[in-house]
Amino acid sequence: MLYPTKDAWTAAPNKRVMVFGMSGLGKTHMSTILRDTGDWFHYSIDYRIGTRYMGEYIVNSCIKAAMDHPYLREMLRQDAIYLAPNVHTHDLGAVSTYLGKPGDLTLGGLSIEEYKERQDQFRTAEIAALNDTAYFADRGTNLYGYPHFICDTGGSICEWVEATDDSDALMSELSANCF
Repeated sequence: MLYPTKDAWTAAPNKRVMVFGMSGLGKTHMSTILRDTGDWFHYSIDYRIGTRYMGEYIVNSCIKAAMDHPYLREMLRQDAIYLAPNVHTHDLGAVSTYLGKPGDLTLGGLSIEEYKERQDQFRTAEIAALNDTAYFADRGTNLYGYPHFICDTGGSICEWVEATDDSDALMSELSANCF
């Protein structure tokens, strides 16, 4: 554990913290407040998922849909346009839309097989982004000069970890680098 006691946390000149919980609890809001003080590097797991780990899936899905339209197909084949997801820490619409919902294909739904595949892609992406936490904590300090670091996890972390299990590999890695 990075800070084994309250005194160790209080005395630390450079604080590293991770907030996690279900979606909608205010993790990003709190992280934004800290970032806005100018002293905290805000590492958004959701942003990392959308920009690093899910971006290609999102683009490929958009290209596949655009290929059904003759004009867009021609533009794409000529490399005259490109498609890219527009992901922000406060708006993850591109990721959510890509993940979709199972249902009637004619109404924009996904087959249950494709839905499960995309959920698995997301799980893999979120775990990879969580494993990037130490890198970004160091980057925030060494590259940008921030004294403190906050890891703003996605709500799905509750699905991937056993927070009370000392042998959970992901939680062990995270707790070695953040409070």
